[in-house]
Amino acid sequence: MKSQITNALSDFFFEYETPRQVLVRDRRVGVVCRLIQLGVLAYIIGWVFIYEKGYQTTDIAVSSVFTKMKGVGYTSINGSERVWDVADYVFPPQGDASFVVMTNYIITDGQKMGKCPELQGKHSCSSNSDCEGGSFKRQMTGVCVNATKTCEVLAWCPVEDDHDIPDPPMLMSAENYTLFIKNSVTFPIFGVSRSNLVEGIDADYISKCLHEPKDAPLCPIFRLGDIVKLSGFNFETIARVGGAIGIVIDWTCNLDVDLKHCKPKYTFHGLYGNPAETDKARASVGYNFRYAKHFLEDKIQKRTLLKVFGIRLDIIVQSLARKFDIIPTLTAIGSGVGIFGVATVVCDLVLLYLLPKREFYKNMKFKQTDTHEQHDNESLGLETSDYYSLEANARQVQGTGRPNEPDSEAGSTETELSKK
Repeated sequence: MKSQITNALSDFFFEYETPRQVLVRDRRVGVVCRLIQLGVLAYIIGWVFIYEKGYQTTDIAVSSVFTKMKGVGYTSINGSERVWDVADYVFPPQGDASFVVMTNYIITDGQKMGKCPELQGKHSCSSNSDCEGGSFKRQMTGVCVNATKTCEVLAWCPVEDDHDIPDPPMLMSAENYTLFIKNSVTFPIFGVSRSNLVEGIDADYISKCLHEPKDAPLCPIFRLGDIVKLSGFNFETIARVGGAIGIVIDWTCNLDVDLKHCKPKYTFHGLYGNPAETDKARASVGYNFRYAKHFLEDKIQKRTLLKVFGIRLDIIVQSLARKFDIIPTLTAIGSGVGIFGVATVVCDLVLLYLLPKREFYKNMKFKQTDTHEQHDNESLGLETSDYYSLEANARQVQGTGRPNEPDSEAGSTETELSKK
C-alpha cells in the first residue's frame, strides 16, 4: 500500500502528460485553419486592443458645473421701456447646470384677489345655472356676468389672457447673451483632476474669446444664438415658444499620454422636439412656465404675473478615462488565446465529417482498445508490448503495416494511397 501511494505521488509530481497530435497535410484544411486564426488575430489586435482598448482599465469622473449668464435685454411696450438684466431673465439665478433663459413673455400687471368675469370664449353662460359646480379650473361664484356672457370666478383679477403669444419674441436681444461654463472633473481611481480651463485658458484669453467649434473649441464662453444654431434650431422659432437644448461636455481621456491632452469637447443637441417638425405636427409646442412677483399697494396684496417662454439649457457631463493595467491586458490575451481553439474545432469537424477520407482521419485521431482482446491477452500471460509486437508482425505478413510501430499501419496505408 505504501509503495502504491509513493508511486502515485511520484507519477503526479515527476511526470508530464502532453496530448497526442496528428499532422495532417491537406491544403483545404490548412487554408481553413490559417484563415480562422488570422481572423481571430485580427479581432484580438484590431477590436480588443486597438478599438476597445482592452489593455486599459476605465474610470468615470465626479463632476461639478458652474454657469453664469451675461447680457442686457430691452423691451418697449406701448411706450413703456424696460431693461432686463440677468436677475430678471434667468431662472433659477444660482448658476445651476440646468436653467432657463427667458426669451418671450406675457405679462399681467396689478392682479389682486377678488371676483371678476372669466375671459370671453371660456365658460360662456346665459344664466346663473350655467355657472354652477367645480368642474372648471377656477372657482366659480355661480353668477353669470351679462356684459361678457361668461361666469364670474374667484381668482387673481384681472384674469390672465394668454391667447396671443407675442410674435416676434419680446426678447430677441437674448440672441447676443453669453454663457460662461466652468466645469471640473475628478477621476477617483486614477487620482486625476481636470478643469475646462485647461492650459492656455487664462483670464486674458477668456476676456476676448468666444466659443467656435473650429477656431476656438476650448473657449468656455458661448453666445446663446450660436448654441441654438449648433443644436439645429432656428433662434426666432425657439425664442417665441421656448424649447430645451443640451450642452454636452465630453471628457474622454487616455491617461497613458501626457495629462495636457485630456481636454473637454463641447457638443450641442436639441432635446425638446425635432427641429424639422412644424408646430402643427406636435401636440404640445415649446416650453413655458408662470412666475409671479408679489407686492403690497395701499395695504392690498397684489402681484405681477409673467408667463415665461424660454430656452432651457441642460449641461450634461460625459466622462471616460483609460489607463494601462496589467490585469485587463492579461485577461484580454487569455481570452484571445482561448478563441484560437475555434480553428481546431472547425478543422476537426471538417476532417472527421466532411472529407472523403474521414474514416482514415478518425483512425489517426482516436486510438481504440478492445477490452475482449486485452482480456484474452492477459489470460495467456502476455505483456502488452509482446501483444503489440505479435499484432504488428501479423499485419506485416498481411502487408498492412510495419513491424516496429503498432499505429503505423494507417500511416503507411495513407502514404501508399497518396502515392497512387
